[in-house]
Amino acid sequence: MDLKLLDSKLAELGEPRYRSGQVWRWAAHGATGFADMSDLPLGLRDTLADAVPFSSLSVEREAHASDGTVKALFSTTDGRPVEAVLMRYRDGRRSLCLSSQSGCPLTCTFCATGQMKFGRNLTASEILDQALYFRRSGDVDHAVFMGMGEPMMNLDNVLAACERLPDIGIGHRRTAISTIGWIPGIERLADTPMPIRLALSLHAADETLRTELMPVNERYPLAEVIAACEAYYDRKRRKVFVEYVMLAGVNDSFAQAAQLADALDPRRFKVNLIPYNPTGSGYTGSSPKAIAAFRDELERRGLDATVRLTRGRDIDAACGQLAARRSAVAASDGPARTPAAG
Repeated sequence: MDLKLLDSKLAELGEPRYRSGQVWRWAAHGATGFADMSDLPLGLRDTLADAVPFSSLSVEREAHASDGTVKALFSTTDGRPVEAVLMRYRDGRRSLCLSSQSGCPLTCTFCATGQMKFGRNLTASEILDQALYFRRSGDVDHAVFMGMGEPMMNLDNVLAACERLPDIGIGHRRTAISTIGWIPGIERLADTPMPIRLALSLHAADETLRTELMPVNERYPLAEVIAACEAYYDRKRRKVFVEYVMLAGVNDSFAQAAQLADALDPRRFKVNLIPYNPTGSGYTGSSPKAIAAFRDELERRGLDATVRLTRGRDIDAACGQLAARRSAVAASDGPARTPAAG
């Protein structure tokens, strides 16, 4: 919900300041509306229900994947599309993939979001409301800002949302922010007292190839990005996760694995190899054999490397696939649901 609007309305009504905390505690623990808040006067509950929308987002569609992943397509009050994902794992984790922008202005060639028209930055309330939507269906315990948008371009609102995520059940040490290498944001994240993890979307250790895949490399060259990540590690003492999407015949050779290993200090970085998920970009994914060989070469050279478990591919909810395509979401068995507080 719009917490600033809530505070303003409560002040207008002459209510004590602690009322805002009461409302937030109920929302953070999965309340579905003001009517659930039994320690608020009944009249106040009715007044707030009329004056303060319980969510800043409405739900257009919900899609369910065969592996238990759930994707929600939201709409902001000004009609901007936003997607977020709940990923369920066999060990009991319930992890959220949150968006920081509607669309993305950075046009990475392999990413579906980059092919969208950029809308705008999301407010802290719009970011939180993605998490609250899934919290209403059960506990959540991890979050990654790897959805739509570049979080470091909207870091004020992202960090404001992160400050409240522990109330929902997601501690700072279980929160990660992914960036294509937006250096000012990396530097600010290093300075924040919250122990949030940093993930770097890298995808090529060669400057020329990385520029082809990620045009932002011209603004923030890889060597400078890696230096900023090393400074983050020196400040936080937490390894940086390097995300590397595996593209057949593009960035998956032994020579490129060696180049990547040479670029990364194994004390500061851990590599997460990502099987490519189709986005209509024209690329094809590396074979499982090629991915395994690439991982083995990184490990032989001293880097800790893993292969990401793909979740939600059959509903376009996997890494790189978020594009707010209503037709793709509507094809699932999830019904339309509005409002988001539903």
